[in-house]
Amino acid sequence: MSETGGLIVEDLNVRYGPAQALFGVSLSAGGGRVLAVLGANGAGKSTLGRAVSGLIPVTSGRVCFDGKDVTGWAPHRVRRAGLTYIPEGRGVFPGLSVLENLRMAVGQLDGRTARQDAITRAVDLFPVLGRREHQRAGSLSGGEQQMLAMARALAVKPRLIVADEMSLGLAPIMVNAVFDGLGKARDEGITIVLIEQFVHRALAFADDCIVLSRGVVGWSGPAKDAGQEVLDRYLGEATAAVAEVG
Repeated sequence: MSETGGLIVEDLNVRYGPAQALFGVSLSAGGGRVLAVLGANGAGKSTLGRAVSGLIPVTSGRVCFDGKDVTGWAPHRVRRAGLTYIPEGRGVFPGLSVLENLRMAVGQLDGRTARQDAITRAVDLFPVLGRREHQRAGSLSGGEQQMLAMARALAVKPRLIVADEMSLGLAPIMVNAVFDGLGKARDEGITIVLIEQFVHRALAFADDCIVLSRGVVGWSGPAKDAGQEVLDRYLGEATAAVAEVG
């Protein structure tokens, strides 16, 4: 795959001790495109996101990012290559201020000017953070913490973002804010792997989709082709159980 920021996963297997979580998962996300990863609870979605990001080891298979085989790379090396993982549950340091969180995120950049420019970029993307820069991150609302998590990721201009259940537990207005932030990333040509509970919202946002079922890819194709029959077959009650956000 030649596009900048493209991702290819080939025959990926992941085990947690004796239990296998992923079975021969293969997928591709073209550079600048959005891939939705759907599945019921326990399907292996977050395991896939963490494995791609180097946060957990793979048993076998291959992960290629931006034309490089990154299988087995340490998480910090994967991040420096331009692949950023944003976890569910707010990827921030709650005891630090907003500004301190941003400073930590851009610490890998060379030179004071580059780091300051990155912080300015993050605040420009999410102006509310500029008004909260001295506030402790843990005292922000859930939606504001997710904005900070996205700002930390986008400040360093990644090529790919793995967004793992970022809307989990948020009020509808904050879910909209999360998708607005992801939209800004998409508009900048950043590849997005979107692991998301709001099925129809994710499909409307994505270009392509895979549906995981018990660690196996049950369906894959253009997001627009993931009709109700596909969702009912592989997600079952999970589709109806989640309150959709408009």
